[in-house]
Amino acid sequence: MPEAPGQPASAASSRLFLAIWPTAAGRAALVREAARWSWPAGARPTPPDKLHLTLHFLGPVATDRLPSLRDRLQVPFRPFVLRLTGEAIWQRGMAVLLAEPEPALLDLHQRLTQALRGIQQPVDVRPYAPHVTLARHATGVVPPAVATPVRWRVHSYALVSSVPGVGYRNLQRYRAD
Repeated sequence: MPEAPGQPASAASSRLFLAIWPTAAGRAALVREAARWSWPAGARPTPPDKLHLTLHFLGPVATDRLPSLRDRLQVPFRPFVLRLTGEAIWQRGMAVLLAEPEPALLDLHQRLTQALRGIQQPVDVRPYAPHVTLARHATGVVPPAVATPVRWRVHSYALVSSVPGVGYRNLQRYRAD
C-alpha cells in the first residue's frame, strides 16, 4: 500500500499527480492574466511551465507500482473546452483561477477517481475544486477588477512526477478518444 497523500516521498517512491496541461495559447493567456494582478512582496508566482490544472494528487507512490499505474489510468473521455472564469484567494494566500464546472471535466475527474480506487490508490475525499494556481504566499494580492476568461481545448491529461529541486516530469500522456 502506498504512503498516504501528503506524506514525504522516500527514495523508493515518486510524488505523483494527474493533471491537464494548457495548450501554448492557454499558457500564454494564463501568463497574461497573472500579469494583470498586483502581487504583494513575497508572493511566489507559478512559473509558466508549471501552470496546470490538477485532476488528482496521488502523493508518494512506490516506484515499483509505476508500470501498473501507468497502464491502469487511461480512461475514456472526449475533448472539451476548459474555461477558467473566476478567481479566488485561498488559505495561506494561494491565488487561483477557478474552472467552470464543465460536465466533461467533472466526468473525467470521476472516471479517474474510479480508476484510482480500482487499483487501491487513496483519493482525496474533499469536494473537487478545479483550478489553476497562479501564485502562492500572495495574501493581500489585488486581482484585476474584471477577470479575463482563460480557455483552452483539452485533448489529453498526464501522469506527472514532482521531483524536488528539479520540477515536474510527465511520465505518461493519455489522449482523448
